[in-house]
Amino acid sequence: MQTVLLTGFEPFDNALINPSWEAARQLEGVPLGEGARIVARCLPCAFATAGEHLTRLISELTPAMVIATGLAPGRSEVSIERVAININDARIPDNLGQQPIDTPVAVDGPAAYFSTLPIKAMVKALRDAGVAAAVSQTAGTFVCNQVFYLLQHRLAGSEVRSGFIHVPSSPPADQPSLVEALRLAVFTAWLTQADVVETGGQVS
Repeated sequence: MQTVLLTGFEPFDNALINPSWEAARQLEGVPLGEGARIVARCLPCAFATAGEHLTRLISELTPAMVIATGLAPGRSEVSIERVAININDARIPDNLGQQPIDTPVAVDGPAAYFSTLPIKAMVKALRDAGVAAAVSQTAGTFVCNQVFYLLQHRLAGSEVRSGFIHVPSSPPADQPSLVEALRLAVFTAWLTQADVVETGGQVS
């Protein structure tokens, strides 16, 4: 049985819940066709421990694909991230009270990594299902971006595809739930080997 590791984050900034984990945890054990299933895990929202936790999960689970998710307050779309950058620049303290400013994620790492997921195919599938979605050119500079960068750094050169999805606080009432949107995004990523060539949306 192959595993697709799907992660969300614990609540941060005094929130009671984090929609990324609330959606991801409901997909635990969901099959992705014959011979594959989702394994959902929660990451700490802390610069000092999130990457270490993710690395341990990858070592323990040896997933065939990894998709990390996080909350993007203020965004109204599901954002399929294209690029992770090698910078930490926190607007607020993390859950351990740390607030790094202009520090590298990895001292000897490249400036950026691209997602290895079929990001435009994922956006197209979501839009076709009535979900507001777009390709995003920035994952920010908080713990989400750090996890995205470390994920790509850890799996660089391997055959394990990986990437990051930002979710909004809540979708409009006339759209599918975040759980369904996330399930469709993961399902599309798993089944799609070559990305589609289409114009992509962008969020700032």
